[in-house]
Amino acid sequence: GGAWKWSGPAPCNSFSISLAGKAHSSCREHGVRCVLHTFTKAALQLEHPYLHLPLAALQKEGRKPDGIKILGSSIHSVSEAQEAERLGADYLTAGHIYATDCKAGVPPRGLDFLEEVCRSVQIPVYGIGGVRIGSGQLDEMMARGAAGACVMSGMMWL
Repeated sequence: GGAWKWSGPAPCNSFSISLAGKAHSSCREHGVRCVLHTFTKAALQLEHPYLHLPLAALQKEGRKPDGIKILGSSIHSVSEAQEAERLGADYLTAGHIYATDCKAGVPPRGLDFLEEVCRSVQIPVYGIGGVRIGSGQLDEMMARGAAGACVMSGMMWL
């Protein structure tokens, strides 16, 4: 099964908590796991068990927040991957792996980077960045040890 990651408006306030609650309800209604991105307060207030934090936010928390069942973290190096795992992350997103318009002008880290990250931790790693559906990239990443891939822009065209 897939998951939908919600990155709502900042800062976390009553509007974003309300919107997160609506996203959570809609996902539950359709049998899709909703992972709130960055909004620890909203997740805790809603008793929502799935949260994804950029490493800087996880560092600020200092550990996996109580009440969070599954915590993901975004990383961009082996040392960041190891730190996120130490702080309690259950999975990682590592990128960007392929060239992407979201990071125009920034060279992709590539498959060797992804493999190095996967070998450095004991938790699942998902490649992100420039992933195109039906391109064979998922197979390439999984051959390097990734548990899967995250698709963002490609989902806008389905």
